[in-house]
Amino acid sequence: MVFDIRKLNSTDYEETLVEWWKDWGWDPPAKDFLPNNGEGGFIVYELEIPICAGFLYVTNSQVAWVNWIVSNKKYTNKKKREQTLNLLINTLVNLASNSGKSYVFANNNNLHLINRYLKLGFSKGCENSTELVYKIK
Repeated sequence: MVFDIRKLNSTDYEETLVEWWKDWGWDPPAKDFLPNNGEGGFIVYELEIPICAGFLYVTNSQVAWVNWIVSNKKYTNKKKREQTLNLLINTLVNLASNSGKSYVFANNNNLHLINRYLKLGFSKGCENSTELVYKIK
């Protein structure tokens, strides 16, 4: 099966991603917390069905950060979901590489997604870490 992947657009956040995060029991990140105000990533489709999406933060160091990977919980074909997650993560890694970055950082607490990263060549860094965010305004 061939999947389509495209850059996120201005309507994907409200029309698709917020629902996906809520379906998985997550609080959606604020749109302005995401790269390019919610458009700094990619979404993968099978025909007209969106399956997964994720974001790439580009830093002023040699590090790019992959985060907020989320999938369509209603899409129940696990094998194809795995294939699309691989495509998505590899696309984000390739974009980081093409941007001249030397490292791709990812953090997550979902065991299935952690194992997916490990299968794709990521290595574990710190464990038992806590994410902290301070909102300035």
